[in-house]
Amino acid sequence: MQKEPACGIVDPEAIKKISLFSLLPDEELQFVIDHSSVLQLRRGGRLFSENQKAHHVYTLTEGVIRVYRTRSDGSADELARFAAGDTIGDFDFARQASYDARAEAAEDSMLLMFPGFGLTLENFIYEAPQAVTRILLSSIIMLSSRITKTHQVIIDNLSWVQELQRRAYEDSGTGLWKQSFLNDEINRILTQPSALIMVKPDRFKALNDSRGHAAGDEAMVRIAMILKTFTRRTGRGWALRFKSNETGLFINNCTAATAKKIAQALGNAITNMKPVPAQGEIPAFNFSATITWTVWPDDGPVWDSLFQDTYTALLMFWRSGGNKVVHCTRRKKND
Repeated sequence: MQKEPACGIVDPEAIKKISLFSLLPDEELQFVIDHSSVLQLRRGGRLFSENQKAHHVYTLTEGVIRVYRTRSDGSADELARFAAGDTIGDFDFARQASYDARAEAAEDSMLLMFPGFGLTLENFIYEAPQAVTRILLSSIIMLSSRITKTHQVIIDNLSWVQELQRRAYEDSGTGLWKQSFLNDEINRILTQPSALIMVKPDRFKALNDSRGHAAGDEAMVRIAMILKTFTRRTGRGWALRFKSNETGLFINNCTAATAKKIAQALGNAITNMKPVPAQGEIPAFNFSATITWTVWPDDGPVWDSLFQDTYTALLMFWRSGGNKVVHCTRRKKND
């Protein structure tokens, strides 16, 4: 169902309420009114779609408009509902951006639309340059105001925002930070020198196969507790879960000598974990781990390459028997 022009007079008071036009003098405001249209949408009618350029700003005078995104399975996530008196699309119009969601009438609705049917702001550049200039100025002011307000909301609710961030990045099984945290924050937290220590428990499949995944999950929680203990002791750094049972530490402001000491102590702590007791003919399970460590930029100038090399070495030494602590470096030994 498409948008339809409707018979009706554009209400000047409704236009004045749109913040984009707040700086316009009466003559230019009349220009906006003269170049606006009344829009009728039947229930289910589409106002705009994803990736459509935001050429118009709307004021809802009657009815309800809902904004939503469609999932791959066809279901919809509703983002907002607008009622009479609300302005729709002004932020995207101000940025001359494209919509990232769909909007449709939840019931029969009437709207004011500027520019009107068949028009865009570009049509007015030569006809009314002063009006266009003031509208663009209002756009900048509105964008700045919204950014400032958003920033203030974050400041006023910093603890709440931090809690949301923690939950988004926290591995639910162990309480460790997810690798996505490191990927997203590395440019902020990477300081010279920074240590990366990766840990992979040995023979973990045997533990899961003989005692069940609950035993493996419990072991991962115990390893996570050890990792968190090391970050508390150093007073900095993050305990991380990378993939599956691969965990580790990222510690900023950490020298090679300190990283080596922590990696060795970490290996000893895992080896000294209380064994899983024997059950019938199933022998006790003793813990050990393969550990690789590196320091940026001492061991390599490019963080992404150094990270991948350290992970590749972790898997290689683990497959060869494990129970090792290995220093990974891209530097030549005589450097």
